[in-house]
Amino acid sequence: METTNQQSIIKKKNVVIAGPCSAESEEQLITTATELAQYGKVDVLRAGIWKPRTNPGGFEGIGTKGLPWLLKAKQLTGLKTAVEVATPKHVEDALSFEVDVLWIGARTAVNPFSVQQIADALKGTKQTVLIKNPINPDLKLWMGAVERIATAGIDDIGLIHRGFSSYGNTEYRNVPLWQIPIEMKRLLPDLPVICDPSHICGNRTKLHAVAQKSVDLDFDGLIIESHYNPEIALTDKSQQVTPANLASLLGKLIYKRQDSDDAAFLQQLENLREQINHLDEELLTVIGNRMAIAREIGEIKQRNSVTVLQSNRYNEILNRVIQKGEENGLSERFVKTYIEAIHIESIRIQNEHQNRLSQQSEA
Repeated sequence: METTNQQSIIKKKNVVIAGPCSAESEEQLITTATELAQYGKVDVLRAGIWKPRTNPGGFEGIGTKGLPWLLKAKQLTGLKTAVEVATPKHVEDALSFEVDVLWIGARTAVNPFSVQQIADALKGTKQTVLIKNPINPDLKLWMGAVERIATAGIDDIGLIHRGFSSYGNTEYRNVPLWQIPIEMKRLLPDLPVICDPSHICGNRTKLHAVAQKSVDLDFDGLIIESHYNPEIALTDKSQQVTPANLASLLGKLIYKRQDSDDAAFLQQLENLREQINHLDEELLTVIGNRMAIAREIGEIKQRNSVTVLQSNRYNEILNRVIQKGEENGLSERFVKTYIEAIHIESIRIQNEHQNRLSQQSEA
């Protein structure tokens, strides 16, 4: 199936995709789209036509009957349109109603079989496709989804960072884990990365802070849920904002230059970066010395038939360094991540050293 979508809207810097979580009625969709277009800050109208829900029994989308509403909104406002697809039939139906951007949701991206079916359905088109990160923080799985869509001949691909599911209560609905989309930007620099503050936050109160964070990280755009009256929304009403509030939020964002040609700035930056390079070398040397001591500890444990893993000692270290980290302005999350990595590497070195000692004694 050939599409008419020849120009990439997602390659526009600071692209904004907005619209209701779910298309609920023609009146709701047209009213929201008209108000969004009125403020002139939105490029693409999004609306959930098919809604995969965590639990059965909730509103799971209006279905294909909502696609004509989306097309009408496009014709009335001039906005491009975007919907989530999870099956080949979704792809077929969406393209038949001239949808400009398709996105693969987090629950679909986690399943390579589903992504491959969508990729097969897209062959022969020139469709724009956005791929949300899988619900679990798996970089390779996200990259695999990109590869499947690209192998189908789709070259207008972008990424959506919507955060990651985690066990227990956090300040976010889906924790951002910014290091993962940053790594995707490093590995796939030609693909635009669009931030989804709505699904990261799960509420309206933190939307601006998360959106600004993504701007500061030089992400390429935003996708934010907007409803003309969020309080009556059938899905995710707490994270949707009115078009007026969205326009206000976007107007408050502070955009910075990616670079500067000011000589004084460049020299100062170079000096500071050189200091970081030296500190990095010192850190690696210190860590190497620490691991050398861990190797000696492993040898002592081997001679005394003591297990490598000792949880009490790990907890003691963790509590101590968290306090020390706070004194040095480091977050508890960072310190825990750092110490966990050090601990895992220490165990690996001790195990390998003990195995070598055992092999030598047997020889």
